[in-house]
Amino acid sequence: MKKLQDKVAVVTGGNSGIGYGIAEAFRDAGAAGSITGRNQLTLDSARQALGENFIGIKTDVTRISELERLFRQTTERFGKIDILVVNAGGVVDGVPMAAIDDMTEAGFDQYMDLNLKSVYFSVQQALPYLNDGASVILIGSSAAHRAVPGMAIYGAAKAAVVFLAKALSLDLLARKIRVNTLSPGSIDTPVFDKLVPAEHVADVKKVWINITPAGRQGLPSDIGNAAVFLASDDSAFILGTEILADGGMTNISLMR
Repeated sequence: MKKLQDKVAVVTGGNSGIGYGIAEAFRDAGAAGSITGRNQLTLDSARQALGENFIGIKTDVTRISELERLFRQTTERFGKIDILVVNAGGVVDGVPMAAIDDMTEAGFDQYMDLNLKSVYFSVQQALPYLNDGASVILIGSSAAHRAVPGMAIYGAAKAAVVFLAKALSLDLLARKIRVNTLSPGSIDTPVFDKLVPAEHVADVKKVWINITPAGRQGLPSDIGNAAVFLASDDSAFILGTEILADGGMTNISLMR
């Protein structure tokens, strides 16, 4: 029996990068479900690659009405939801991460809407559709623990996500819904193309590799495997906590 056999999952932002890696690992572990994205082309491509047991639902997670529609349509298709992965977030299109002297109020609000507010309301809007005993996985970041130039707002939002797993687990004890945070470090995904010019991507990745004790960047599959553990009964006694899947970058210092 596969670890997630007969389970139904929703993975927000599952059309690419870390989210797709999680959806792929869930599929391989026996789950079915839905993925979301805002780009219809990448959403269709990811859904096709995942196979017939997954559907794609175009969703802007910063809009509460679209979140409700996501969970309703998933339940209409599969009859239940056992697992929720709140992964959508990251860089706001057209609004670069910046230091405090270059950030506007509008930019601040957009980053918080995408990386914190949408996380809270993704869980809230899922509640009428989640099974009792469900597993909710919030995707955090090592940026919640390690300050990086220009990433103050993003890091603050992710630090709040780590806390949400604790508080929401407490709110949901009566329904035995577990909420945990899975925090990646530097993962090799196309997000680097949004952060730096193409000619500098390789150099930036090398910087991250040099400060990661594991000696490499993570892969979406590394996060997917950790998510399968948190979604399965193997982690039944784990709630309100954070798993750092960052190759040791946060907790181990490399003295060079």
